[in-house]
Formats: sequence, C-alpha cells, structure tokens
Amino acid sequence: MDSHVFDEVADVVRGMAPEGFGELQIRARRWGIKVWFGTAQPQRVHYEAQMIRRSHLDGGDGMALEIGFHSEEKDESTNQAELDVLLKHKRLWRKELGGNVESGPFLGNSKWRRVSEVWLDVDVDDPETGLEIGSRLVDYLEVLEPLRNS
Repeated sequence: MDSHVFDEVADVVRGMAPEGFGELQIRARRWGIKVWFGTAQPQRVHYEAQMIRRSHLDGGDGMALEIGFHSEEKDESTNQAELDVLLKHKRLWRKELGGNVESGPFLGNSKWRRVSEVWLDVDVDDPETGLEIGSRLVDYLEVLEPLRNS
C-alpha cells in the first residue's frame, strides 16, 4: 500500500473541514487517519478512515476501507449514549450521507459504536483515492458534528 494516501487525506480534510467546532486535530498514519475537534490529545470519540480486515465484514480475505464516526470509550454505555444522540437524527444523516451508512457496534469490538460505511476493493494507489476518502470523511464532519453539538 502506498503509505502516503492518508497524508493526502489529511490535506483534503484540512482544506475542506467545517469551522466552528474547535481546533481541528488530525493524526494520519500508514493504515488510517483520525480526525477530531478540540485538544491535541487524541479523543476516543472521533472521525476516522481506516483500513480494516475484511474478515470483520464477511469473513473474506484482504482489506477494506471504513469511513465514519467512532465512539471508542472504555465503557460500552458511554459509547451507546454517543450513538443514541446521533440516532435521534437518523433520518437527517441517512438522507445526507446516503443509504450505505450503518450504525451500531464497531467492526471488531462490540463495546465501541460507529456510524460509518465500508468500501470494498479500494485502490489506495489510485491518485484520486486520497481526495475521495478525504471528501467523504469531511461529509461525516459536516453532517454529524452539528448533531453532536446541538
């Protein structure tokens, strides 16, 4: 995998992210990127695009890309409370983000919660992939962050 694809995603997010939610924080690494607002310390509640094992989805081999919102607190009820805030507005975010978005337990950790989508067969070496991932991650920021802060 081309190790700089998530650095490209970071550039896209920096250029397109909504304002008014605090200081934008980004942590890109080889297999993904985390984005949050506020303190420089990474937050357990964040937005993320990351490569995941396809076995978490359908038992298949290889990798897939997951993009969306995560609540990864240690306490499952705290994670569910974060998700419940967003579920109150499910019609809105479903309309804005589309029908491929799922909510519920995190892929690979049943205590965590997510609102996200999965892309199969992503070509991370395609020059357009960083832009596509970054702009889609910004969609989640624009749609979900106002709901979390309402």
